[in-house]
Amino acid sequence: MRAAAYERFAQVSDIPARRWLHVAVVSALVAVAIYVFAVLTPVGQALENAALRGADQISANEAADANENLNEITVYSLAVAVVVVALIGLLRRRWELMVASVGVIVAGQVVTQGLKRYVLPRPPLVQMSGHYAANSLPSGHTTIAMTVLFAALIVVPYRWRGVALFFAMFWAVGIGAYTVTAKWHRLSDTLAADAIALSLACLASWWLARRSLVRHHDGRSRLMRVLMVLFTALLMLAALVVGGIFLWSSLTREGLAGTLRDNTWIIYLTANLFASFGSAAAALVFLGTWRRLEIP
Repeated sequence: MRAAAYERFAQVSDIPARRWLHVAVVSALVAVAIYVFAVLTPVGQALENAALRGADQISANEAADANENLNEITVYSLAVAVVVVALIGLLRRRWELMVASVGVIVAGQVVTQGLKRYVLPRPPLVQMSGHYAANSLPSGHTTIAMTVLFAALIVVPYRWRGVALFFAMFWAVGIGAYTVTAKWHRLSDTLAADAIALSLACLASWWLARRSLVRHHDGRSRLMRVLMVLFTALLMLAALVVGGIFLWSSLTREGLAGTLRDNTWIIYLTANLFASFGSAAAALVFLGTWRRLEIP
């Protein structure tokens, strides 16, 4: 019996819980850097305002599709997601899992709405009027989508993690891009929300690890999960490269002033691709912190 207890202790103590704390801190710093560049500099504000003007050129069907998907996220749908996540934790007889996963979703909205409404100013560094002059960072919709994804990855058993990833990740990535398409948010709003959601999910994971609940998974890898991660990583890199090429070619040809004046469509496309990249990158980073780890 003593040998079994020592083996369990060794298995837990061998797990570097600080990995989640490190990622949480880095993610928070990334969110700060995004805010500083995009909101507190004239160049950042000008680029994002140009992306908003570029979004005016999308088709009516694209705009309607984006708005329809965003409108599906309501207080009621969020409540349903919280209840489902909580039930999974209860069915697994792990109250800590329920607290951690539900806490990620709830804390996401508390932090996001608090920062957006009461903490972060948006100084008028460039000409802008009406609704778009107000601060919209971070995006509440993106935070909901990403925290629901992270909560699902935390609460489900290891063997179902790939299924949760498949159904939740592409939806969450799509929501981030839709906020830019529908002009509900700027790119920085989405990227900051990704970083905040990742930071909160890592803090919840760190708390679980500190309670000695996390174990190494000794079973074989799931082939479909590996393939899906590789496929997502390739799409993520493709979005980053294509968006970078679009923006670089315009800046090289037209310069910053010319791009802001004449190529707002290119800036919008770049922002949309970067929004997809940011959400997918956050999802893969969080999944990577849980690689070969589980809560039995």
